[in-house]
Amino acid sequence: QVQLVESGGDSVQAGGSLRLSCAPSGYIYSFACMGWFRQGAGKEREGVAAHNADGSTNYADSVKGRFTISREIAENTLYLQMNNLKPEDTAMYYCAARAGWTGRCPLGPDYTFWGHGTQVTVSS
Repeated sequence: QVQLVESGGDSVQAGGSLRLSCAPSGYIYSFACMGWFRQGAGKEREGVAAHNADGSTNYADSVKGRFTISREIAENTLYLQMNNLKPEDTAMYYCAARAGWTGRCPLGPDYTFWGHGTQVTVSS
């Protein structure tokens, strides 16, 4: 069973930055798609960013230009660099992964493996 462990969540003020990390128990290059999702209090889970093993990326409109997803093979880690954070970014952030995907990775629930989440809180 693959395990995904997120870290890096914290409390920051609006305009600040955070970098989330996701370390899988398997080799990171074995996953066709890896992504970040978030769920705020009383809200549905939403896709934030996704990364294909071929290097292509997919971002939600709400984070374009502020968030960057990257997959570092040498470190076997998936990152989410979050800049210019806003209070509406407050949520539990989850890492997800799946094998066997062709094309741009989805921001929907088409993932097999999920982490337990790391909390991001942005105050105004």
